[in-house]
Amino acid sequence: MLKIFRNLKNSAVSLIFIILLLCLQAYTDLELPNYTSKIVNVGIQAGGIENPVPEILSKEQMESMLIFAKEDERILENYTLVKNKEELNSEQVDIINNLLGNEKVIEENAYYVINNKEAVKNEDLQSLIAKPLIISSYTMNEETAEQLKQNILKQMGGIKNGMNINISMQTFQNMSLMEILKTLPERQLDAMLSQYDDQLKMLEGTSLSQATIAIIKQMYQSIGINTDKIQNDYIFITGLQMLGLALVSMAAAVTIMLLSARVAAKLGKVLREKVFSKVLKFSTKEFREFSTASLITRSTNDIQQIQMLMTMLFRVVVYAPIMGIGGLIRVISTSNFSMAWIIALAISAIVIIIVTLFAVAMPKFRKGQYLIDGINRVSREILTGVPVIRAFNTQKREENRFRDANTDLMKNGIFINRAMSIMMPMMMFVMNSVMLLIIWVGGQNVDQGIIQVGDLMAFTQYTMHIIMSFLFISMISIMLPRAQVSAKRINEVLEKDPNIKDTNNPKQFDETKKGLVEFKNVSFRYPDADSEIITDIDFTAKPGETTAIIGSTGSGKSTVVNLIPRFYDVTRGEILVDGVNVKEVPQKELRKRIGFVPQKGVLFSGTIESNIKYGNENLDDKQMELVADIAQASEFIESKDEKYLSPIAQGGNNVSGGQKQRLSIARALAIDPEIFIFDDSFSALDLKTDRKLRETLKEKTHGKTMIIVAQRISTIMEAEQIIVLEEGKIVGKGTHEELMENCETYRQIALSQLSEEELKGREE
Repeated sequence: MLKIFRNLKNSAVSLIFIILLLCLQAYTDLELPNYTSKIVNVGIQAGGIENPVPEILSKEQMESMLIFAKEDERILENYTLVKNKEELNSEQVDIINNLLGNEKVIEENAYYVINNKEAVKNEDLQSLIAKPLIISSYTMNEETAEQLKQNILKQMGGIKNGMNINISMQTFQNMSLMEILKTLPERQLDAMLSQYDDQLKMLEGTSLSQATIAIIKQMYQSIGINTDKIQNDYIFITGLQMLGLALVSMAAAVTIMLLSARVAAKLGKVLREKVFSKVLKFSTKEFREFSTASLITRSTNDIQQIQMLMTMLFRVVVYAPIMGIGGLIRVISTSNFSMAWIIALAISAIVIIIVTLFAVAMPKFRKGQYLIDGINRVSREILTGVPVIRAFNTQKREENRFRDANTDLMKNGIFINRAMSIMMPMMMFVMNSVMLLIIWVGGQNVDQGIIQVGDLMAFTQYTMHIIMSFLFISMISIMLPRAQVSAKRINEVLEKDPNIKDTNNPKQFDETKKGLVEFKNVSFRYPDADSEIITDIDFTAKPGETTAIIGSTGSGKSTVVNLIPRFYDVTRGEILVDGVNVKEVPQKELRKRIGFVPQKGVLFSGTIESNIKYGNENLDDKQMELVADIAQASEFIESKDEKYLSPIAQGGNNVSGGQKQRLSIARALAIDPEIFIFDDSFSALDLKTDRKLRETLKEKTHGKTMIIVAQRISTIMEAEQIIVLEEGKIVGKGTHEELMENCETYRQIALSQLSEEELKGREE
């Protein structure tokens, strides 16, 4: 798979942008639970007050709090007594305006204002204020204050002398609680306050902060601050921030999907081009090794699997770990680490499920791609051979053959789908079980004051992010095995070293030997064969002459001519074209000099014109008509309504065999090569057209080298040189007359086609 990803280098900029957007989206998605927690904890429960430090207090409230403070000077350092509003800094003015309002007349020496907004976040100040603030709130409450006052007076009894003050008990009765507390000695005041220690210990951590904020809210209300407005403003602003983050996340997600689709499409395009380009370099050996059906599957279905994976890869494989790791960091960095074991349990269960299913399904995914090869091969054979199938009434047998291949593919697919269908219910069971466990454990923690409701909600969301990350990975694990198999199959094609390739030090053709073809003791064996198909072939085809090759079926005639353009490489000996070994020149330059007409005429979808000009797009219409005339194709072309613009179906299925051969010959003539090779290219022509075509060829291609493979004696009788093959060896070489006298094999072939009288008549 990594080798496939190397083809993404042209999309490097898009990939970097995708990763940056993924980080942005992950950040926004991980921030949203935090904002949910804020809305619940601060906006709803704390009335919009974020920190347990009052921003503004009345003078009476401050004095009441300082009675119970150990370090009142450190507290006062963070506050300023309002004497003149103009002397306050901008932050203090904003605090007054936001809380009390612009229209509120600020009385002199009536309020204490925090020095700056950052001070409310100071943890030292929070710890200094919490205890005295809570205790002072008790004293400010009328019912609590009266009860506390009576308790103090009862304890005092006749302790007047011990207090060393000249105040009667009646006077104490008339004093307020605050006035009494101010007169008490520090030792006695500490003793009285110690009774609150046990209650305050129960409010450690989150509960203490919540209690402090609740008191601050009451204090704000008592001095005329609109706490409902504070709450509404906080919820509204936080909600807008959440909406903004959600919009950013949505925009990032859409952009990521767009870029991922483009990158995937581009990768598919690059892979198809590389595979196709590599296949064009393959020799027949590689085609036999892979098979045409397999190469088609690899170029289409396998690359499609890679493209589908790439579309989802960044959105899932990259994004999911970012979210999972980010969620873990958020959980660990909060006070909710005590519940992290739930996440570890969930991840362990999910990993076990994924690994198990992956191990079971992977072999089937690998087998599936080869089964697709099989069904493509069977379909291709059946569709290509429909006329033969109908002629022999074997439709039922072919239907059964297709059904067998289709059934194997279906069973393999059913097994995979059944295995993978188990995954999602199991994942959902794990997710829902984890949700119940979080609510159970979290509910107990909320009840004990360890965490707040908003924190529990945030923890739940982070846990779901982490679990969903693994769910996404499990979903991609369905595609990954198949894509991995496809990647391996594609790499097999891309990494296949062609059997026939150009030399690193090419030579130049000898222009003094233009058109000369020489076989020097050439032998050839197919890669998968046990014995040589041709042995010690030795002859020379000269320019301006026709060299014909004849022999019985399987004697190696087509093999000999296929060696000239290097469709195969010789096993022993050498072939020279223009005085140079064909292995020592570039294949492209070699084939430019050869006009090859294959045994089976192959046409391409398009028009007659596009097929004739296939090898020479610069051919003008006059030259096109000339080569069509030489190939004896003008007559049937002119009879068509659209003439040279008449359509040709795929494979030339809308023209006859003879018309295919003539158009193939015209295509070879159009490139004006120095060597013509006709591999039994006149077999579908009638004798009259055959003779006329050869006569015209000889006249119009004067000085060219002609090599003709034929089965009919009438086609080659006039050749300057005839090579007779039998079982891959030359058993005769010479003219028709010489071979009739000296070569029994040639004579038998000739007599099997023509009578002695006809042969003598032709010779005369």
